[in-house]
Order: sequence, then structure tokens, then C-alpha cells
Amino acid sequence: MSIITKIIVNADAEIRYLTPGELEEINLFVKSSDRRLRIVKTLTTSRDRIIKEAANRLFQSSPGLVSPGGNAYGKEMTATCLRDMDYYLRLISYSIAAGDSAPIQEIGIVGVRQMYQSLGTPIESVAKSVRAMKEIATSILPLEDTTEVGMYFDYLAAALN
Repeated sequence: MSIITKIIVNADAEIRYLTPGELEEINLFVKSSDRRLRIVKTLTTSRDRIIKEAANRLFQSSPGLVSPGGNAYGKEMTATCLRDMDYYLRLISYSIAAGDSAPIQEIGIVGVRQMYQSLGTPIESVAKSVRAMKEIATSILPLEDTTEVGMYFDYLAAALN
């Protein structure tokens, strides 16, 4: 849910018009749309690089994952791990576009802990991959964008733990 939608839903639930403060929030959101869309475009066009480099960091720091018996051992299991990383990067891009963490929370977090536990996937490794993607993503973005982008990666990593 975008900031605009949240503001409108809250005002409607209270049966009132938007306040000057809420109108200013909407104005700031609209003014930042070009920047947010530029960030999403950068993440989208760099997704292969982000995922590949983050996976390399993850597997170097946790070699047991790609060793026999590890959760990412073999081509099929490694591909599954990369697919999950791609999924989380996509959710982060949705959140940046929306200017809100709701896509991460509503699409990506609900039930994920139970799913990974049932599969025997170490959730800390998933969170570690998100932190690695954050490092790669923020290294390719202008400095002024890194704080906002970083907060979505941090939000996701914290929610996974």
C-alpha cells in the first residue's frame, strides 16, 4: 500500500478530509517519485549483478551451504537459492516504488519463516543473503539514495530473523 493510499484510507476511516500535514506528505511523495523510480530502474537493470555477487559473498562466507548436504548444494538447489534472492530483491523494488514497506510485509514475510523451517533452510542464511544484496545494491547507487534503499533491505533482514 502506498503512502497515498494509507493516508486516504485512514482519513476515510475517520470520516474526515485530509489534513494539511497529510497533503504535504502526499506532495513530498509525488515529488520523490522520479527519484524512487530511478532507483527501482537501477536495481532492476542490475539485478543479475546484485544477485550473483551477493550469492558469491554468501557462499564464500558460508561454504557449508554449497557443500554436500548443504541447502544450496548442487545446481538445482543453488538455482532455488538464487530464485529466492531475486524474489526478495523484487519485493524491495516494489517497496521503493510504493515508498512503503507494505509489499515486503504483505507479500514476502507472511509465512516465510514457517516455509523455510519446514524445508530445513537456515533462515539466518536467507537474512545474510539480503544483507549481501544490500551491500552490492548500495555500492551501485548514488550516495543520496543509499539510506532509503538500505532501510528496505534492513527491514527485510530484520523481519527474517
